[in-house]
Amino acid sequence: MRSEVFDHLLSKLDIHPVLIDIGASDAPPKIWERIARHSVYVGFDPDLRDLHEVSDSHFYRATIVNQAITSDKQGDEVLFYFTKSPYCSSTLKPDLNSLSNFIFSDLFVVEREAKVRATSLDAVMDRLSLPCIDWLKTDSQGTDLRIFNSLRAEVRPRVLAIDIEPGLIDAYVSEDLFVDAHRELTQNGFWLSNLNVCGTVRMRRSTLREVMAFNKDISYELVEKTVKKSPGWCEARYFRTIEWLAQGDFTKRDYVLLWTFALLDDQVGFAIDLGIKYERVFGKDDVSLIMKEEPISRIRPDRHKMRFTAKSLPFRIMRRLQKLWHTNLSC
Repeated sequence: MRSEVFDHLLSKLDIHPVLIDIGASDAPPKIWERIARHSVYVGFDPDLRDLHEVSDSHFYRATIVNQAITSDKQGDEVLFYFTKSPYCSSTLKPDLNSLSNFIFSDLFVVEREAKVRATSLDAVMDRLSLPCIDWLKTDSQGTDLRIFNSLRAEVRPRVLAIDIEPGLIDAYVSEDLFVDAHRELTQNGFWLSNLNVCGTVRMRRSTLREVMAFNKDISYELVEKTVKKSPGWCEARYFRTIEWLAQGDFTKRDYVLLWTFALLDDQVGFAIDLGIKYERVFGKDDVSLIMKEEPISRIRPDRHKMRFTAKSLPFRIMRRLQKLWHTNLSC
């Protein structure tokens, strides 16, 4: 997968995607790496026990906010449950009764409760002077949908991509489950681009302790590796539909960014759809030709074997890129 087209388009058109990462205990999503130097990155996590530093040079601009994100726009504090694993900490209380059926239940044991500083996405956008949110990734442990819905009316409809990690089981009290999030997002202009179902072993921890007591060869790690896992949560990625763009006042910038996001997720067919739609809405230009030619060039039986450099880009695409030096598409 070549990145030169992304670099040229985003540079020449002076586009800086706004990427929001809620639940940034891990490193920024890998899918953003190829556009990182062009992007404005904002990460959130009130549990800093396992937070990776974000190099300012890696992104066009990077900010880490040590506050919880809440859908309540009135409060500046929220009760936060710090669990044994920082990846399970949440503003929602773990549902230990439901979790007791699963082997990883100990990870959700609450070690302490504390009021932490909280903010809303709207407040952060104002504080950092962000003109929009292009891609929202939220792993808030149970509140992904309500956080997205908390965005003000003029911002929410213009989000082009959203990554969520909703539950398939009741891990938290009153959490936003996948069935609820999927229904609402697809009814409001998104389509599901990628779904990774994750899980754990459905086995009570107390049962495992009994087994380990009379069979020393059995361990937690062995059971985790060898016993079938049951679905527990999923990683879901959604992109805006072309129909949604068509009914709004979306700009060239929006089409180019959604096209970029589609190719980052290897949605070649959708990228071609966007290129054709762009041309019908804005007319034929060098951008529209790149938006069609680049994804089409990836439909090759041997493309997974090829290694590209800037010099190996098709000549016609390079010529299109050279003409874009003075184009500027605003947010």
